[in-house]
Amino acid sequence: MSRIGKKPVAIPSGVKVSVDATRVLVEGPKGKLSQPLVAGIQPKVEKGLVVFERADELRQTRANHGLLRAMVNNMVEGVTKGFERQLEISGVGYRAELSGRELQLFLGFTHPVVFALPAGIEVTVEKQTKVTVKGIDRQAVGLLAARIRSSKHADPFKAKGVTYVGEHIRRKAGKKAVS
Repeated sequence: MSRIGKKPVAIPSGVKVSVDATRVLVEGPKGKLSQPLVAGIQPKVEKGLVVFERADELRQTRANHGLLRAMVNNMVEGVTKGFERQLEISGVGYRAELSGRELQLFLGFTHPVVFALPAGIEVTVEKQTKVTVKGIDRQAVGLLAARIRSSKHADPFKAKGVTYVGEHIRRKAGKKAVS
């Protein structure tokens, strides 16, 4: 039995979880999310818990057991607390601007890198070098943060670029003068 899949998901007060034939719907104070069901896994809501049962012991069904449980847990956490990723921009002249529903990054290229913000995602820019991505969908928040980071990876020589807050860049020594 999957160690993750057999753990029930606790439903906090103010959150409503409903299961129909094709999807799981989670509604909470911050919004609502839905997840399509995977074949062979049947969630059930009972006594303030969501329990997941699988139909057979096939390898793919066992893998999906833990996956669906983790996704529903993230949905419950998202509609109650929300998710947040913070990014840091370092480098001379590197900065970020927010204009409407677009994030513009000036990263030393000849043109700004523009990201259209998806629905349900909020982005804030502090001091032009700190970008915070917030939302209730963990996958959407992580995907946008990863796309922003991949626009200019921090190089190992000068550590200029976009990094997550708290990420450590292993620095390399540059060329040394021969004497």
